[in-house]
Amino acid sequence: MSGRQVRLRRVYDPPEPEEDGVRVLVDRLWPRGLSKEAAAVDEWPKAVTPSGELRKWFHGGGSAEEFRARYEAELAGAEAGAELERLRGLAAAGPMTLLTAVRDPADSHAAILAEHLAP
Repeated sequence: MSGRQVRLRRVYDPPEPEEDGVRVLVDRLWPRGLSKEAAAVDEWPKAVTPSGELRKWFHGGGSAEEFRARYEAELAGAEAGAELERLRGLAAAGPMTLLTAVRDPADSHAAILAEHLAP
């Protein structure tokens, strides 16, 4: 088994079944204007998404550095930890794509989560 492949994509982009593997929505809220069929989401583990409180704080002017620290603290919690382990198992079994509605997934919580899924 080679290294895990965890991709980041916008949930609004069309699915790529050959490349995506397990499609995991990593936003707390369902993306606006997108049907469940069009999203083709396999997993929606809310325990590893940023909390509503953290999202509101960040969108109210919080810094990216502080967001990372607070989000990583949330990921260290028991519920998130168990879900991270489950997702690591899925990622070890084959490709995984983390989906988010943000404009730049590489500069978002999805990228932080991908780091936590790395071997």
